[in-house]
Amino acid sequence: MSENNSYFIDPLSSSEIVVNLATNVVIKDDGIQLMAQKLKDDIESNKYSTHVWKEHVLHPKVADKSTIDWIFVVDSLNFSFWPNPRHEYTIEGQVGYWALCAAINRALDKGIAITDPKYYSQISEEDFKQIFATDNGFEIPLLKERLQVLRESGRVLIEKFGGSFVNCIEICDSKATNLLKLIVNNFESFRDQTLYKGYKVSFYKRAQILISDIWAAFEGQGFGHFYDINDLTMFADYRIPQVLAHFNVIEYSQQLRDLLKDENHLLKSGNEYEVEIRAASVVAVHRIQQKIRDLDNTSINSIIIDFYLWDYRRNNAKQIDESTPFHRVRHIYY
Repeated sequence: MSENNSYFIDPLSSSEIVVNLATNVVIKDDGIQLMAQKLKDDIESNKYSTHVWKEHVLHPKVADKSTIDWIFVVDSLNFSFWPNPRHEYTIEGQVGYWALCAAINRALDKGIAITDPKYYSQISEEDFKQIFATDNGFEIPLLKERLQVLRESGRVLIEKFGGSFVNCIEICDSKATNLLKLIVNNFESFRDQTLYKGYKVSFYKRAQILISDIWAAFEGQGFGHFYDINDLTMFADYRIPQVLAHFNVIEYSQQLRDLLKDENHLLKSGNEYEVEIRAASVVAVHRIQQKIRDLDNTSINSIIIDFYLWDYRRNNAKQIDESTPFHRVRHIYY
């Protein structure tokens, strides 16, 4: 598969450029060593693998084409879930990403074709609001942006790929990197890239999650079989950096720490602080992956590490949130 007029920028190599130039975020070798040992022990003892994806109650339990339709819609909308202070929004008792999953599943249970691009490419704003109506009246963040993104995703599927993301997978020769380039080049809302000190930098958080969710849902088989799945990076959001900072894997400057302590702070997408935090997270998780392999040749990738860290924060939210603030950005990229 080849792409003309490619927008693609390699996330790992561009993140390494940022890390080498950064002034407010550094990666700590001691933290890498300790986290690698902790992850190795926990992953081995709990057999932490792709199985964890299906174990989450709101994820599909059957792996077929309808699962891909579900994952594509969810990851088209998988961004900016942190609540404004004291304004937690819930859907069927779920919060954040799980509220999104609950809304999609609720719509399907009502017979709404929310995973059909013919429907969601033309969905009305009123119908969209109804589908994502919350339990407490607080509107899901970036509602209008989510509506625009979902319509765009549906239109591109219909106009370019026969109305199904399955067709995108099938033309990528079982290569995750091919699929990543296809997504970035054709779906603008997934084109998560910026400039940092004159260098082009990419993260592609949602695009890589989309591929990784398919890989995990199919447990590396069928539509989820990718020869080069280990070439994907972690998903540079706001929660994984928080966990990495909590464990002293990455360290912030005093100026950045002081800024993050203000719960009303809001960084713009592309801000130097934000880019340095995300880039350090990508490179740090890659180094943890390498260190684990050095310890005993354990086969692991950045995706499994990301899944583990995301679940770790969720299971220890109070402790981590009290000790380590996260950086707040309102944007479709993450």
